[in-house]
Amino acid sequence: MHEIIVAGIGPGHPDYLLPAAAKAIAEAKVLVGGRRALAQFAKGAGQKTMAVTRDIAAVMDFIRQETETAEVVVMVSGDPGYYSLLDALRRHFPVTKLRVIPGLSAMQLAFARLTLPWHEARLLSFHGRVPAEKELLYEKGSLLGMLTDKKNTSKTISVVLMAHGWPKETRLFICARLSYADEKIVRTTLGEAGDLPEISSGILIAVDEEGFDAARTR
Repeated sequence: MHEIIVAGIGPGHPDYLLPAAAKAIAEAKVLVGGRRALAQFAKGAGQKTMAVTRDIAAVMDFIRQETETAEVVVMVSGDPGYYSLLDALRRHFPVTKLRVIPGLSAMQLAFARLTLPWHEARLLSFHGRVPAEKELLYEKGSLLGMLTDKKNTSKTISVVLMAHGWPKETRLFICARLSYADEKIVRTTLGEAGDLPEISSGILIAVDEEGFDAARTR
């Protein structure tokens, strides 16, 4: 069995792709990734590809078959260690056959855009899942970073947080299309988010009012 290289491709724009990942992708004989990633990075002729869909079993079967004759590079958005296909790969293949190239996650970029340190932040994912009740509870001075999806959005998540004790005055930053030319960051509050255009598939950062002065943005 040949090696499986799991390459983080960052938040989207090629400028945020690490050189090590770019080299692995360019040299790959077999390349696996989302349709957008394949459209952006696949070379075409001479490179065998497969798009990642909801049929994860089929993707794993493809990888298993291809590793009989060549290395397989699997592209994942952001960083492989943060809610990616790496979990599934670890369940299906020996860890000794996996090599991970880290990437810059959209969560990291969101905190960077706001000039906020994130070492004390609670990081949650609403992307295809709902966090546990205890993870949603309000605590004074909290800093919360959240992944969203098409169902769990800037409108719905703000309501969920307020239902778990978060004050409506809590500062909320809605970050969309990070790293792209049309990147957008909306500064609002949990209470006001429901009146704004709905943003999905982005990053939300909630900052409790008590700790906001220490984390104030421009």
